[in-house]
Amino acid sequence: MLDQFIWWLNMALEAVVLIRGARGRWASRYPVFYAYLLFVLLQSLLRFYFYQCGSPLFPYVYWCTEFLAVLVGCAVTFEIYKAGLLAFPGTARMARNILCIIFVLAATKAIVDASNDPRWWPIATSADLQLALRIVQAGSIAALVLLFLVYKVPYGKNLRGIVLGYGFFLALSVIQFASVSMQGERYYSFWSHAQSFAYLLVLCIWAAHLWSYQQEPQPEASVRLELEYQRVAAATRQRLREARGYLGKAVGS
Repeated sequence: MLDQFIWWLNMALEAVVLIRGARGRWASRYPVFYAYLLFVLLQSLLRFYFYQCGSPLFPYVYWCTEFLAVLVGCAVTFEIYKAGLLAFPGTARMARNILCIIFVLAATKAIVDASNDPRWWPIATSADLQLALRIVQAGSIAALVLLFLVYKVPYGKNLRGIVLGYGFFLALSVIQFASVSMQGERYYSFWSHAQSFAYLLVLCIWAAHLWSYQQEPQPEASVRLELEYQRVAAATRQRLREARGYLGKAVGS
């Protein structure tokens, strides 16, 4: 009974955050995040329908929606980087490229590992992908927060709430999947209950921080982060020119 109450309460809070963002028209500021929240809400309703009907398709629906949730969650991480580094286009471009490479490598490794799993392949792939990609997401958000602290990059209440809530959700998910993977399915029920309560806390954080829109503060004109990126980029271009020159001489000789 308590689990069902928490489940319905979570969906109600999701709807509140979505409606508030749509009515206030600041959902367009973070479209991927709000699309992710809408997807999670529709996913819950779809699973509930198939579960209540006792449909044999429920496992397929569950794991397919889990797989899609992982992919949409990766897009949320990219949007967090885009919003947080909006004033630093060079740094943001470099961060996006690095994230793309890491996500592709993590997904490839998860799929290869799943190919050797005796379970039904979509289940193994979804579980391995969730663990691999959420580890990357959690590490990426932790790195961004560290970047904000070190370089004193200002960010507003809305982005702070998204980062805080989503970061906490990712951290708990990584612990959950790692624990189940190492200790077996006997802990799955415990972590399922823990995640429901934790997600309720996440939704409360999002509701509090996204109840009204706050414009992102503008950084100072000369922020050390972008200046350092420009120095690194210039040094890299110089080394590439030197390497091409050496290669040209080697080929010519």
